[in-house]
Amino acid sequence: MTNTNDQLYITKVINGDTNAFAYLVDNYKNMVYSLAFKMTKNREEAEEISQDTFIKAFKNLEKFKGDSKFSTWLYRIGYHAALDSIKKNKNHNSSFEINEITFNQIKSVDTILDGIERKERAKIMDDCLLKLPEDERTLIWMFYYDELSLKEIIEVTEISEANLKVKLHRARKKLLAIVEENVEPEIIGHYGRKYTH
Repeated sequence: MTNTNDQLYITKVINGDTNAFAYLVDNYKNMVYSLAFKMTKNREEAEEISQDTFIKAFKNLEKFKGDSKFSTWLYRIGYHAALDSIKKNKNHNSSFEINEITFNQIKSVDTILDGIERKERAKIMDDCLLKLPEDERTLIWMFYYDELSLKEIIEVTEISEANLKVKLHRARKKLLAIVEENVEPEIIGHYGRKYTH
């Protein structure tokens, strides 16, 4: 499953060439930092989580069996490191920035928000996501914005498939309800309520 290049460098590291780990860090540092920053909304914390993730990955590299993508395995380490950090710093304000390119992926929400300026739409989505509980917000972000497959989210979060589908469905319904509450009533009136199921 792991791509050949990654596997080559993983093998080099396991065989004692610690410098080869720099390739893996360079390749995935943006992915890990981005995940940590989206979950914590704090640059310093995200950098610490990134460092922590790569240290843990380096220490546990021999445990990586290659039966999933290396990126998914690393993502899982980063996800749990960020969760640990969030638990330690309960009082920080976490939120999610919306990538405008992937904004259109929640089609029904996008339809409700038609006619609103793009930047304003992103701001509305940002505010609405903040109103979701942390665990549901993270799942929505992974699925819609980071485009992880259900299988990858299961590997990362260790939630069962049935439970994950229920959680995603519930989170999406909640998000749509929050969007409806926060968007001007005349826009909702214009589109009706057919997009809420």
